[in-house]
Amino acid sequence: MTSIFDDRAYRGTLTRRDFMKLAALAAVSTAAGCAANPVTGQSQLMLVGEGEEIQVDKVNSPHQFSSDYGVSQDAGLNAYVAGVGASLARVTHRTQMPYRFSVVNATYANAYAFPGGSIAITRGILAELDNEAELAGLIGHELGHVNARHTAARMSTSKILGALVGGASLIAGAASQTLGNLTGSVGGLGASLLLAKYSREDERQADELGMEYMVGAGYSPQGMVGLMDVLRSMGKRQPSAIEAMFSSHPMSEERYQTAVNRARTTFGDRLNLPLNKERYMASTAGLRKLAPMFKLFQEGDKAMAAKSYDAAEGRYAEGLRISPNDYAGLVMMAKCQVALKNPAKAADYADRARRVYPTEAQAQHVHGVASIMAKNYSAALADFTAYERMLPGNPTTVFFKGFSYEGMKDKQNAAQEYHRYLKVVRQGEMAQHAYSRLKTWGYL
Repeated sequence: MTSIFDDRAYRGTLTRRDFMKLAALAAVSTAAGCAANPVTGQSQLMLVGEGEEIQVDKVNSPHQFSSDYGVSQDAGLNAYVAGVGASLARVTHRTQMPYRFSVVNATYANAYAFPGGSIAITRGILAELDNEAELAGLIGHELGHVNARHTAARMSTSKILGALVGGASLIAGAASQTLGNLTGSVGGLGASLLLAKYSREDERQADELGMEYMVGAGYSPQGMVGLMDVLRSMGKRQPSAIEAMFSSHPMSEERYQTAVNRARTTFGDRLNLPLNKERYMASTAGLRKLAPMFKLFQEGDKAMAAKSYDAAEGRYAEGLRISPNDYAGLVMMAKCQVALKNPAKAADYADRARRVYPTEAQAQHVHGVASIMAKNYSAALADFTAYERMLPGNPTTVFFKGFSYEGMKDKQNAAQEYHRYLKVVRQGEMAQHAYSRLKTWGYL
């Protein structure tokens, strides 16, 4: 998955000997894995086919969307954003991709894309934009990453590096959650790595393609300039609210100036194309009313990250006074109560969230965690079973099912779930716990 903003390019830690091995392996792989880049037409090392891009997206994007509190229940807002996205997708280099454009309930400012074309825009960033052309610039940038196959190229490099170090998997190391961090890993293992930061060159190319696509769809290139100015201003005004975006999408003064220059030169004859401000304001009116709540939730998240749980509780409570049934806010508060070791309150907020958004899985997971804390293992098992039915593929849920069975003194079923967990995850405290139980019980 990719997002939009940091000038820090990747710096490896390979030794000279490792580099020589990698170079030799790359030479072998190149013979079997070259493909023409759909944007440049140039040959590039590519060990990931289009079908694999789509499959990786299909497996991982639902977990990330759930981690961001699910797709917005505002059908009108989703349809509006999807319509803007579809108009841009028609003028891309890979029109055949199964693009999907969704607003997710997260209140931090970001946008990101998975390699198969699933693109998410958070409520937090939508509240900051000023017109539809800026939204088109944002979506166009993400489409640029998909069309230039930036994630696929990183996945190809990971395959080579994996072979170099003995077949390390793409998601290894993402499962070092501890038993104490019970609310972790609700987004799945692979998603966060797919959304790792891009290089400067990738960002520049995505900016160029984004402006090309938005102009091709009938928007003024000034929308990209406006987007870059919004991001630049947010970075100065409230850096904590946008650090997630900057961590995956390096932002700089250079990118803003480049957008200004390209709008004036390459697309100077298109500056009079519409910005569609009125339509944007009408379509996002309800969301923009919640902007004060978003800011409070962002402050709560920052306090949670600093382990200032009492402060976080206060911010979330203030935000929920603005919109008492906001699903994201209820789940945030539930997780805060878990951190405060208040399982009854955590379960109450999670249950309220489940009633607000019955088909979204994260509240189910957090309710299960609260049930484990309360030693109500049968309830926890029901919660995690329901979660896995709604959103299969998260190994942490499998571990918690085993932990629930263990609490119920059902060793046979606990062993079965722990064994299933260890097929996927071999590192971290949870893996150690599962292994030790299997060994103690005589299954190993």
